[in-house]
Amino acid sequence: MSIPSEHAVNQLRRQLKAASTRPFKARGSFMQRCPACLLAPHACLCGWQPALQTRVGFCLIMHSLEPLKPTNTGRLIAETVADTFAFVWSRTETDPALLNLLADPAWQPMVVFPAEYASTEQQVLTAVPITPGRRPLLIVLDATWTQARKMFRKSPWLAGLPVLSLHPEQLSRYRLRRSAREEHLCTVEVAAACIGLAGEQQAAGLLGDYFDIFTDAYLASKLRIPVDLSLPARQRLASHFGRDLSDVRPVPVAPPPAPDGAADK
Repeated sequence: MSIPSEHAVNQLRRQLKAASTRPFKARGSFMQRCPACLLAPHACLCGWQPALQTRVGFCLIMHSLEPLKPTNTGRLIAETVADTFAFVWSRTETDPALLNLLADPAWQPMVVFPAEYASTEQQVLTAVPITPGRRPLLIVLDATWTQARKMFRKSPWLAGLPVLSLHPEQLSRYRLRRSAREEHLCTVEVAAACIGLAGEQQAAGLLGDYFDIFTDAYLASKLRIPVDLSLPARQRLASHFGRDLSDVRPVPVAPPPAPDGAADK
């Protein structure tokens, strides 16, 4: 395990916890967790985050609960893409730093959302444009689907931006929360698809692999079972890092915590 790194989502998490009048109780809040990856010690993913080489930047607009949830996958983007910015969404107040970022001429902002929700005035894109002197800044609404639709509809500062509409060929692989529709991708799957649309297939593949081992590690934490060292995504990431997993043994699963009030033995 390691101390939490100060990427954008961890900064939001720290700020929200400091401002809260009561602790946030996620499912499994009794579990001992690594403070950085938020997984159980036997499933810790610290050191498995690939540093992606991409010209794409991400701007996560997060529902206020998302940075606090161990299941949040926007955090995986912030852990792997250096130019990741994160802001908590508000219907009544827009962070001036967000508006400054969108006005920065070095970036070409666009919001990733289904085309059917775009206004008649908004340009709809199906590929990531390449503009000399400007880097793509992909705005992703990190929330449940119901929340994301509300955020899109009630954010006037999004109205003038192009909409990048994805048409994924595969159904979502996200297994940590229920979704009403299988074609709805989770946040990190959206990011991987966007990086692929930008022509950076290697980076997209690495992010997809990191998502797969995160899913395996989260379920291993939740179910108190060993991680799957034979998972193809873990094997590919091990190769990327130059690691040999042939002699690695799974970290033992810690015993469950004693019930409240139980005497130490």
